[in-house]
Amino acid sequence: MTPTPAATPPHALLGGLRDRQAEMLDCLETLINQESPSGDRALLGAALDTVDVMLTRLVGSAGRRIEAAGATHLLWETGRPRVLLLCHVDTVWPQGTLARWPFSVEGGRATGPGVVDMKAGIVQALFALSALGAPEGVRLLITTDEEVGSPSSRALIEEQAAGLEAALVLEAAHDDALKVARKGTAQYTVRINGRAWHASEPARGANATLEMARQMLDVAGLADPELGTTATPTLASAGTTANTVPAHAEFRVDSRAASTAELERIERAMRALRPHLDGTEITVLGGVDRAPMSREISRGLFERAQALATTLDLPLLRGVLAPGGSDGQFTAAIGIPTLDGLGAVGGHAHAEGEWVEVAMMPERAALLAALLQDILERGGVSG
Repeated sequence: MTPTPAATPPHALLGGLRDRQAEMLDCLETLINQESPSGDRALLGAALDTVDVMLTRLVGSAGRRIEAAGATHLLWETGRPRVLLLCHVDTVWPQGTLARWPFSVEGGRATGPGVVDMKAGIVQALFALSALGAPEGVRLLITTDEEVGSPSSRALIEEQAAGLEAALVLEAAHDDALKVARKGTAQYTVRINGRAWHASEPARGANATLEMARQMLDVAGLADPELGTTATPTLASAGTTANTVPAHAEFRVDSRAASTAELERIERAMRALRPHLDGTEITVLGGVDRAPMSREISRGLFERAQALATTLDLPLLRGVLAPGGSDGQFTAAIGIPTLDGLGAVGGHAHAEGEWVEVAMMPERAALLAALLQDILERGGVSG
């Protein structure tokens, strides 16, 4: 493929994409109707096939599959890659969700499982590439395990981003703001061993459920609301039968913080957990999985995006610290200038009723196209 002979004016990009809004919506419906829950290799493979068909039609060539640690991902690129577009096709919604919650559009909003996180972002990326005529220098990576922590794709993302000038992440906007920084994330499992006994003589056992309750309160107390640091007990399980003192219990902890220092504080505190009840033992597994993404790594790209939004006569772009994690933190951690939240404008991610503002899909696709064009023409971006 060859680049376009001359830059396409931003307003032409926006006008052309607005004319294709119905086509974008058709592609979004097709992708939503292909369910793709994390962990289901067959459905995820079918979703990659769906994206590949769209790639071939919109940009003239298909991608190639990459196997990594038992999972399959999709890579498409032109020429010598300089910019990475980063997406994921997996969703949190189990197979069968469509039967009770089908894709629909009402009042200018599209809804359906995975619509905002992040299938609309994928569609916008494909149409941005189409609007530019599939320019040389772009690498598109669509992964299939982001929603479960990217266990197979992290190394692949780092490998494909290494040495590039920028990474642009198609996660949804926060309200309508781009994500110029992200909290770091940590995941822990706390396992408790006690001693089983008949529930009629509880003092002769060591109740793992009671110990878990104490530990969950201790962990929740590690949060610092003023700094935005969270430490949230989530999944929990304990016991075997209703008339037995539980010998085993386990709970998960999700922690997020804007600074490395806070993540390290939580890490030390988690490792220092000690049992309250005699006869119980505690094991803590896990740790930090995504480092914080700083504003410095996104500053240059965000300033360019703001200027381009003004050129496009779009509202002034805002940049925010996002509480959730994304694969963009992996590219940022290896020093690649990274800008996140370039995907759909919508809301209620991971909740039934998640939605996308349809009229803003062409706008954000045009912004992405203009930013890509600007990077490819003007060269590297400092973080």
